[in-house]
Amino acid sequence: MSNTAFKKADVVVIGGGISGLATAFRLKQAGLDVVLLEKSHDLGGAIRTRQLGEFLMDCGPNSTLETSPEIAQFVEAIGLGESRIYANEDASRRYILRDARLHALPMSPAQFVKTPIFSAKGKLRLFAEPFIARRTSDEDETVAAFVQRRVGKEFLDYAINPFTAGVYAGDPGKLSIRSAFAKIYNLEHEYGSLVMGAIKGARARRKLGETAKTKARLFSFKHGMGELIDALGTHLKSNIQTGCTITDIRASESREVEYEISGQKNGEDFTVTTDSVVLTTPAAVTSTLLRDLDSQLAADLNAITYPPVAVLFLGFKGPVQCRPLDGFGFLVPEVEKRKILGCIWSSTIFPGRAPEGGAALTIFAGGMRQPEIAGLADAELIDTVLAELGELLDLQTKPDLVEIQRWPRAIPQYELGHQQKMLAVERFEETHPGIFLSGNYRNGISIGDCVLQSGRIADTVRQHCKAPKPTKPDEVLNV
Repeated sequence: MSNTAFKKADVVVIGGGISGLATAFRLKQAGLDVVLLEKSHDLGGAIRTRQLGEFLMDCGPNSTLETSPEIAQFVEAIGLGESRIYANEDASRRYILRDARLHALPMSPAQFVKTPIFSAKGKLRLFAEPFIARRTSDEDETVAAFVQRRVGKEFLDYAINPFTAGVYAGDPGKLSIRSAFAKIYNLEHEYGSLVMGAIKGARARRKLGETAKTKARLFSFKHGMGELIDALGTHLKSNIQTGCTITDIRASESREVEYEISGQKNGEDFTVTTDSVVLTTPAAVTSTLLRDLDSQLAADLNAITYPPVAVLFLGFKGPVQCRPLDGFGFLVPEVEKRKILGCIWSSTIFPGRAPEGGAALTIFAGGMRQPEIAGLADAELIDTVLAELGELLDLQTKPDLVEIQRWPRAIPQYELGHQQKMLAVERFEETHPGIFLSGNYRNGISIGDCVLQSGRIADTVRQHCKAPKPTKPDEVLNV
């Protein structure tokens, strides 16, 4: 195989998911010469939208929250302001399963008093939360232990457990409260109480122009979340190389650049020389790339768990005989002993997901709770989901369309010890100037989190980079 002089760039971004694309976009806008290398021939990672006749299926994330003005500014900057759509007002109604029945989550104190989701004893326990002493130990604590200590087991079982499954497909008995839900942890740490912290924290957020996730507007795009990837791909078209397998990252022997990146594309070897490298690949991939630079960090990253998740999309061309689809959907607490994690009523949340008069449902199964279900054969998985929906939604209409998307490694789990891993990442960046680590295993798993993180990473990279130099005529992409 011949060795191809790929290019000399100010920054090389490895990974073409939302973290890599957003970071590369920001760096290009800042005037830096950027090359983005992606192993797959497709961009976007888990963000993927499929048009299935009259149906629109988001195979991964279906939306994100506008928790910061920076997210809205980013959407405008990439030209998607007019395509952005906000969730239907009905989507604010969310359901929790208890005793095989769906109950709307209370959205006000009056609704909380009346809700059957929690018993009288469970409600009284929650009201006692401001009087629970602040924990003084700095030792890491699981989400389950934290919640049960502050608000009781019933709130853990019927609020936090299903919420954790909906966000992380995770197990609150393994996730770290400090890492997975840092803002909740900080309410106790800073204010001594979740209730008092929520009140005082709201004032602080207003000063910063931020919005709490419970009040932030949910949005997507007319043609699904895939539009986000398409727009970034268009902006970065001349900067992206797909089908690239990275084999080595090493310090350069040249004084002109800091790092050399080797890999293969189309059967040919290539080398990229650069001052800065941004790794936005999943933790296990990043582990492999850093193995020769820091074996301990590589082992730490490789230990981050990613459970399997199966996503089923059900499309109905006409009216559906079932309970009213009058909300975002529902989540299933583990104590209910069901075989799905939850169901999103996609066509209620956003327009264009199903034909007029029809409906679209998206169901999630597997995760940390029951990983084996994500691996069921298609026919068995479909039968399992339809049986569950028959009981929980009284669904009696056969779907006209069934599509399955499997994610063998879906969402990184911020388990106990995650903070120590991230501190090791920071130490690595300090001892290896010019290498930066990003991705949804760091500082948040949502699309919004990744967009915000891309801004911070881009700022740091710009500070590190030498002043951009004019590109020589022979320094062109030639792979």
